Amino acid sequence: MGSGASSFFMKPTTYLSLNLSVQPILIQTGLRLVFLMMASLFLLTGCKKGTGDDAIQPVPTVTDPILLSTNITTKTTLVDQVANPDLPDYIVTKSIDVNSELTINPGVVIAFERDVRMNVNDGGGMLIAKGTAGQRIRFIGVQRTKGYWAGITLYSGSNVNALEYVDVLHAGSRTAYSLTKAALFLSGSSKAQIGLKNCLFSENDGYGIYVYTGGLLREFEKNAFTNNTEAGILLDADNVARLDPASTFTGGNGRNVVEVAQSAVTGGSEIVWAGFADKTPYRLNGVLDINAGFSLKPGVTVELNRDAIIQVNTTGYLSARGTATEKIVFTSASHTAAYWRGIIYYSADSKNVLENAEVSNAGSIQIVSNKKANVAVWGTRASISIKNTHVSGSGGYGVFVGYGASANTDISTANTFEANTQTNVLIDK
Repeated sequence: MGSGASSFFMKPTTYLSLNLSVQPILIQTGLRLVFLMMASLFLLTGCKKGTGDDAIQPVPTVTDPILLSTNITTKTTLVDQVANPDLPDYIVTKSIDVNSELTINPGVVIAFERDVRMNVNDGGGMLIAKGTAGQRIRFIGVQRTKGYWAGITLYSGSNVNALEYVDVLHAGSRTAYSLTKAALFLSGSSKAQIGLKNCLFSENDGYGIYVYTGGLLREFEKNAFTNNTEAGILLDADNVARLDPASTFTGGNGRNVVEVAQSAVTGGSEIVWAGFADKTPYRLNGVLDINAGFSLKPGVTVELNRDAIIQVNTTGYLSARGTATEKIVFTSASHTAAYWRGIIYYSADSKNVLENAEVSNAGSIQIVSNKKANVAVWGTRASISIKNTHVSGSGGYGVFVGYGASANTDISTANTFEANTQTNVLIDK
């Protein structure tokens, strides 16, 4: 859609906000003539006396959305001009930089031309888009097809960046970072941050959201991800704990998972990953380093991609205590044996526990000391307690305990083992 798009009507209050608001509205040069004609007609009709009060007459109609093709360099508000929510209020015709505060009012629909991107830059750029349940804000493609426009790239570290009741659709035509496409990308180098509530990311070619290590999901509540080519979200380990159980990540995505990039669990207090109401699993890529206290709630499922590994380092611990009815599950993304590398404990912390859990399909390659195993304990005083856990499908040992490390003495009888290529438990003395 461009010039000659379906016509719409501008509300009288909107016309006044365009003329009288101290916050400027961007008006594309090519449409200034239309704007000036409207203003002239308004002045000609003027204000007529009502019965006892002055009354402002209705304003003329507008036949095209406003075109946006210049960078946002001053504090700007975009208002809802079109009564029909299916028609755009604004069309972004080329990629723009947001270098100042941009506020988008409830009900606004912004359509983006092919391969166009919005960059919200650090050092002054801010994006505040807060719709309502009845007047959602929509970022869409001019053509409503998956992967039509590029997406929103957030570099801004401002703590006012927020999307609420916003739909982000049809993005992902080009990569957001490296080789990765996403409708919304949060930069790590600039420590970009944003709050997201009641948002929908759908019909995007790539991920709905990609949070690079260093970026921050300041708030995250009741968001939904559907029909994205990749997973709904890709993020680093430290942001996972900010996801809420009520958000949904299933529904036609290429992978109905919460995908976690190679990264580390850090922090001064225990980090907790809870499950989701829709039972979405976590899926880990590469190495997950645990450098702090880390706990998984009952019912959590963690899937691991090819040769991925969980390393519990000396400064951290991993506590995975499920229940008899809600196991904590570690398994392969492919659900085939010997696919991921395993869990290795270097930590001596007494909170290292696997209980009422399942650990399956690891041992793809050597994890330590030329050994393959689902679970390994390695290093002087490194320790683990494993009870009521099912260990299966290893390409090597079920559990390997290295010299100087320790495990509960009843490890062989307190757990169940199945289809491990080598001995269920090997203790190196």
